[in-house]
Amino acid sequence: MRYGICILPEYTWSEAKPLWQEAQERGFDHAWTYDHPVWGGLPDSPWHSTVATLTAAAMVTDTIKLGTFVASPNFRHPPRLPETSSPSMTSAADEC
Repeated sequence: MRYGICILPEYTWSEAKPLWQEAQERGFDHAWTYDHPVWGGLPDSPWHSTVATLTAAAMVTDTIKLGTFVASPNFRHPPRLPETSSPSMTSAADEC
């Protein structure tokens, strides 16, 4: 059996980085995040780019598989999905 975890993109990178690393250290096989314009349960929370979040997570992990639960073409046209990376999260990846 394989185990996975979902880490919502509501955290700044300095808060999110240890979560992704801990998921790998605890032996999770895969980790996921969402790509929705907003999370209904967190209407006042920040919501960072999925692409940038997964890119940064990939830079600080090496064995855990990463993915997005939702990348709906209703919200994002597939060829333009990589353009959704926000500069703040992308530059945060430089801190890795």
